[in-house]
Amino acid sequence: MVPAADGGEDLYVLDTPMLNENGNPLVYPFGFDPTLHRYRLDYLEKLKMGNNIFVGAMADVFGNWVPDEWILEIFNICRKSSIHNYLFLTKNPERYERIDAAGTLPAEKNWWYGSTLTRPEDKCFISNVHNTFWSIEPIHAPFHIWEKDEFSPRWVIIGAETGRHKGKIIPEKEWIQDIVKWCDQCEIPIFMKDSLLPIVGEENMRRGFPGQLQHSEISPKMKKKLFDTCSECGGWLRKSDMITLLARSRRGEQPKKIGFMCKACFKKFCEGQGLEIPELAGLAEDIKEEEERHNGEEKKM
Repeated sequence: MVPAADGGEDLYVLDTPMLNENGNPLVYPFGFDPTLHRYRLDYLEKLKMGNNIFVGAMADVFGNWVPDEWILEIFNICRKSSIHNYLFLTKNPERYERIDAAGTLPAEKNWWYGSTLTRPEDKCFISNVHNTFWSIEPIHAPFHIWEKDEFSPRWVIIGAETGRHKGKIIPEKEWIQDIVKWCDQCEIPIFMKDSLLPIVGEENMRRGFPGQLQHSEISPKMKKKLFDTCSECGGWLRKSDMITLLARSRRGEQPKKIGFMCKACFKKFCEGQGLEIPELAGLAEDIKEEEERHNGEEKKM
């Protein structure tokens, strides 16, 4: 256990998982007491494709009780796997500001800093350097959002209060419409949680994402497996989109792969050697597309 940053109760650190009687890891061994599961920090390295990673989805990484060392450790882990988009969300945006003032808040395009708002007077993180978003969930009051600041986030999420309890606030449809109207005017994508379905109806639901969060990258290890260079033009393409070049020195020998050639270069090669272009599945259409791409690149040059 380690001291809390705000002087509260000590926090837990697990270097190895705690197991139940069946030998399976306990997800929440201490309930919702703040816990750093350090043994999970290598998880990102195991992912082959880029993902949108909600960091600390069941916690508040930027709560006042969280030690600076924990936050910096998480930042360093995220930096090592740059193929992912990282989304942070806090009810304590002042912590963003303090870290930013210290010059240690990453400003990469794939890092997103969200502020949880329930009422218009709630504070949010404002930055012209970092990607920011607002999570207005649960919405507890009308948001004349254009009056909040002269600053616009790059994404807005809206959701209603869930569950059945006394005093539950059900948002009015006009509250949602006002936010949608403002977001559309500012060209800000908006995502509505399913909790709004009974209020706005499926036909009015919006599930937009910023362009960056719609883009998936491939890990360097997977790129080496899936991509290669065209032996003619040097283009870096998927192997599955190119012609595989095989060779053998004698009859009956198993052909060996010696390289790849994009389909446009393959056509030129066949024409230059006086060879008939083979009829391969989809080859004619692919050659036409690649020729257009080549011509477009030559015009730019």
